[in-house]
Amino acid sequence: MIHWLVTLVLLPVFLVQGKYVRKNTPKLAEASGPRIISNAPGNTSSTDKLTVLVLGDSAAAGVGVSNQSDALLGQLSTTLCQSLGDKDISLTLMASTGTTTQMALSRIQALAAENFDVVVISLGVNDVTKGISRDKFSSLQHQLMNLLINKFSASVIIATQIPPMHQFPALPNPLRWYLGNRAKQLNKDLTQICQAYKQTHTLTIELPNDPSLMASDGFHPGQPVYQQWAILASEHIVEKIN
Repeated sequence: MIHWLVTLVLLPVFLVQGKYVRKNTPKLAEASGPRIISNAPGNTSSTDKLTVLVLGDSAAAGVGVSNQSDALLGQLSTTLCQSLGDKDISLTLMASTGTTTQMALSRIQALAAENFDVVVISLGVNDVTKGISRDKFSSLQHQLMNLLINKFSASVIIATQIPPMHQFPALPNPLRWYLGNRAKQLNKDLTQICQAYKQTHTLTIELPNDPSLMASDGFHPGQPVYQQWAILASEHIVEKIN
């Protein structure tokens, strides 16, 4: 109730600030490079294979760095290979700028069933900016988790929490405060959702409020954030599969 009251009162301000942000924030491209990475161990006879899906939005797609090697996909490949050198590791990226939870759900609903042992998710920022309700967000997240488990046989799902939007340099206040508060609310819901499934876990990236860690647009992760994200996700994956 309070959220919608604040929205109503400050809506004119948010509209002006939103228009300003869209006009003045640099439009960065998604990271270039292969979106499927396979790393087979030296022993080519090994049948111990790990399949990983990175699913989500512009952050998952590597906006903020120039190449996938510096983005989440490439960094995750590197860290997993260092930790699981005896496994044949295959990573697939399905992500694009502007993707909401609904869009990601629709995309994988249209795919043929296949096996992904691990899914790393980056979703939520676009849900926040589009003003999704908490009930709708929770419903879509439940549908997404069930689909990943039942259709794609995911045994480990890592849902990355929405980043601290109240710290995004590209956003002016009070819009920054408003979106940041909404992100915190959806993160609480996401935590509760993940507690309902043995396969699902949340991942929070705790970093100092340092603009230098962000991309040049002040909205997306920089290379150090992608690296830390991959390290934390890799540690989580190794813990859950061993």
